Formats: sequence, structure tokens, C-alpha cells
Amino acid sequence: MTRVAVFGTGSWGTAFSMVLADAGCEVVMWGRRPESAAAVNTTHTNPDYLPGIQLPPSVRATTDPAEAAADAEFTVLAVPSQTLRGNLAQWVPVLHPGTVLVSLMKGIELGTVKRMSEVIEEVAEVPAERVAVLSGPNLAREIAQRQPAAAVAACTDESVARRLQAACMTPYFRPYTITDVVGCELGGAVKNVIGLAVGIADGMGLGDNAKASLITRGLAETMRLGAALGADPRTFAGLAGMGDLVATCSSPLSRNHTFGVNLGRGMTLAETIAATRQTAEGVKSCESVRDLARRNGVDMPLTDTVVSIVHDGKQPLVALKELMTRSAKAEGH
Repeated sequence: MTRVAVFGTGSWGTAFSMVLADAGCEVVMWGRRPESAAAVNTTHTNPDYLPGIQLPPSVRATTDPAEAAADAEFTVLAVPSQTLRGNLAQWVPVLHPGTVLVSLMKGIELGTVKRMSEVIEEVAEVPAERVAVLSGPNLAREIAQRQPAAAVAACTDESVARRLQAACMTPYFRPYTITDVVGCELGGAVKNVIGLAVGIADGMGLGDNAKASLITRGLAETMRLGAALGADPRTFAGLAGMGDLVATCSSPLSRNHTFGVNLGRGMTLAETIAATRQTAEGVKSCESVRDLARRNGVDMPLTDTVVSIVHDGKQPLVALKELMTRSAKAEGH
């Protein structure tokens, strides 16, 4: 039986633990809070993040990183992206030799503008072939309810991607494999920013034409950034690109979309943060995505606009007018 460690007991870490268990793996989750670990072990639930969801008996939890990591063929990292570096540095000494490190995170690190796989390679001092990424339209509650979903398992080593695929394939969860880690991660990170933009538009009461335009132009921004960083353009037409973008921009289960809706309705950043229990990755990553684009000479006006609303206090109506009055150009630009 494949043994998997999952570091992080939030919604997605918990839901993916269930997927792994349903696929036949033995899963040990790590979390900071003893009460959460106790709930998983005694009631097979995680009431703080996925209330009402029953976890398989083969999922257990611990607050001891060494216990979670012991003999794990895969070590899944499911913590907020901006906390990865500090957390992983503490876990590296207990990681099982040869374990494949799997990122569930969708963000770009502030300051370094590194993708999550790059942070993992640097901190854990492992080659790219030992780092995999799982991405796609993966709203945690739907998956925890065993509703049908698909995903992408990405690794520069295709055989590792296939191993991860086998470890998490179930009748309701269908992973595909690719080797384009760059495109997979960029799709996941930028879609959070566009999800904020669409949420803001929805909160302002704008229509479906506006939403479709934002999604489409947001995908164009993602593809421009991907081209500059060497991603395969086909990735952005797939599950890690368009698939994830549509789910994030259209579902009330999306944290980033919901965060944007509250901003669009006139709530301040502080009020919106207070009303949001879980991490909306795009709130911080919009700045790092913008910085990554600027370092590579890529124009990303929607991303710039989201940063100006979220962090600079610009009023959404003012930002909308500025977007709509930009100079005319051909669609491919």
C-alpha cells in the first residue's frame, strides 16, 4: 500500500487526503492543532474545514511532522503558498529519503517571485524530477462530496507524474499527466488573480458579458506570461489553465471569487479579510504575479488593476473606467 504524507489540514489538503485514501493509499495528515488531529482520528471528520464530510478510516492525523513523513512515498504540501518556505525548512530534516514532494499550492512567492516547485527544490535541495504539482478545477468541497472532477499531475519526469496519477485516481477523480510544470503552476497562480477580478465585477453588479471578457482577457495575460517563461501554450487550454480558471471565476465555493465579490460590494480590504475564514491566495499572489510579469517585460493590465484595488485602495469604478479606456489594440496583444 502506498503511504502518503499530507502536510496541511485545510479544505484542499483534507479533500485530497480522502481522494488518496479512496485510491487505496495509507494517508497521514499533519496539522498544527491537536484538536483537529483528534477529530480526524476519532470521528473521521475535519469539522473546521469540511464539516459534514466523513473521511475514510485509512486517513489519520498527527501534530508530529516526523510521524507524518515516515516512509512516505509521496509528501503532499498543502499549506498557504506564502508560508511554504518557512514550514518546509522545518520539515526537511524528517522527510523520507527519495520521497516525491507534491505541491497542491497555487501561488507565486512574494519577493523572490518563485513558483512553488522552485521554492521546494531550493529549500529541500531536491532535483526537479522529485517535485510534482497537482492542479486543475479542484473545488475542495465538491471533491470531498465525491462529485466528478479532473486534474493534472505535472512533473518534468513523466514517470513520476504517472506514479502520482496512479496514487490518486478514483472513480470520481480523474488525473491526467503533463511534463509542463511551469504552465501548470502559472495557470493555478494567475487564475486566483482573475478570480478576484471577476468577483469584483460580480459584486459591482456587472453582467455576464463583463465576466466572459475578464475570463478571456485573463487567460490571454496568463498565456503571455507563460510564453515568456517557456511554458507550453497548450497547457493553458487544458485543465490547469482554462479549466481551473472557469471553476474559480464562476463558483461561490471559490475563495478568491467570494473575496472579490465582497470588495466589489464596497467592503474594505480589512473587512473582507475579517469575513474570510480561509486563505484567498490571490490576495497576496496578485502582487507577486505582477512583479514576475514586470521582471519579464509582460503586460498584465488585469493583474495590475487587481493590485490597485486590493492593495492600493483604488475604487473599483475608477479602475473599471481606466481598463475600458485603455488604448485600442489587436486581440492578440
